[in-house]
Amino acid sequence: MSFSTASFYRGRLAPTPSGLLHAGHARTFYTAWQRAREAAGTLVMRMDDLDADRCRPEYAEAALHDLRWLGLEWQEGPDCGGPFAPYCQSERMKHYVSAFEQLRAGDFVYPCRCSRKELSALHAPHEGEEEPVYPGICLRSPPAPFERVQWRFRTTPGEAVEFTDLHFGPQRFVAGSDFGDFVVWRTCGMPSYQLAVVADDADMGITEVVRGADLLLSTARQLLLYRALSLPVPQFYHCDLVRGENGVRLAKRCNALSLRSLREQGCQPHQLTALQGG
Repeated sequence: MSFSTASFYRGRLAPTPSGLLHAGHARTFYTAWQRAREAAGTLVMRMDDLDADRCRPEYAEAALHDLRWLGLEWQEGPDCGGPFAPYCQSERMKHYVSAFEQLRAGDFVYPCRCSRKELSALHAPHEGEEEPVYPGICLRSPPAPFERVQWRFRTTPGEAVEFTDLHFGPQRFVAGSDFGDFVVWRTCGMPSYQLAVVADDADMGITEVVRGADLLLSTARQLLLYRALSLPVPQFYHCDLVRGENGVRLAKRCNALSLRSLREQGCQPHQLTALQGG
């Protein structure tokens, strides 16, 4: 049975502790909590703390405290345990290695020597993309055995990835134009965000993923990973983004709108939860 059609609901909160959570996070996480509550389901707290250079224990602690202050509750997580522990990505490497080896065994990935800097020099990325659409350099000219490599997922140019978002409706992205062969394993020996969240959401039985609209394209890539790994696919609900006065979506560097700062300024939880609804 697919988790997406199962009779139970498992949602998740997955903050990245690389800074203080802001008002945009508040709306997304509140939406996730509200949908789990309305479904009489289970909500999982997971720290997506793979990036050791940016993630800090103090930010993880702040996220737990600030979300509790907001009125959110979860039934499983790093602070309360649960049947799918550990709930911090930094402690779940064996799960990612297993998923990566499965991709290698199925010939879904190939080694690539190209650095982000080199690719950025070729052409500008599409709007919203973290990097340019990969031009297939190492497919045509594989790296030598002694070269340091990352591993990319092999896509099929022209293949459409379609899904129905529970908020935005039907979505369609095309490999080769909207995205290219994407990194699943980095040169530093760590999984990419794409692989890690797919492995974790599947391992933890997540039936619905609630996150920001900036990750719609990531969902298309992750659906290819679910298929390659023969994993049950959750449903997806992408929230509208909260933007500042300049029209730019909020980022963690916007400290003036961090939950911690707003709390210290006397803001009450109900004033922030009123932002939800998208």
